[in-house]
Amino acid sequence: MKKFMEEFKQFIARGNVMDMAVGVIIGGAFTAITTSLINDIIMPLLGIFTGSISFAELHFTVNGAVIAYGNFIQAVFNFLVMAFVVFCLVKAINRFHRKKEEAPAEEPAPPEPSAEEKLLTEIRDLLKEKA
Repeated sequence: MKKFMEEFKQFIARGNVMDMAVGVIIGGAFTAITTSLINDIIMPLLGIFTGSISFAELHFTVNGAVIAYGNFIQAVFNFLVMAFVVFCLVKAINRFHRKKEEAPAEEPAPPEPSAEEKLLTEIRDLLKEKA
């Protein structure tokens, strides 16, 4: 049991587990924001064009069983909006990382002149001194 607890402590202490935990917490908050965007802004605007019909109200009954297909449509719509927003965020983050990688590094130092170039430079300098 003691070894199990030690392994668990090591697992929890890893950076990627903490990053994942932060991601889950932020994802939960992000879901709330996206749900509010859909329910409070997008759906009322769609209601203008659909005659104020809410997707959640769409259903039909078969032998006493209520098939609430409107809830399914709403869930699919929520997923598509969430996927689009996440896609835009990932695209922006990737663009940021690309720009960071493409940033021009310091220019490399010019290559060391060859022995022949050094000799020619010395000859040139000697000729200048004599002239």
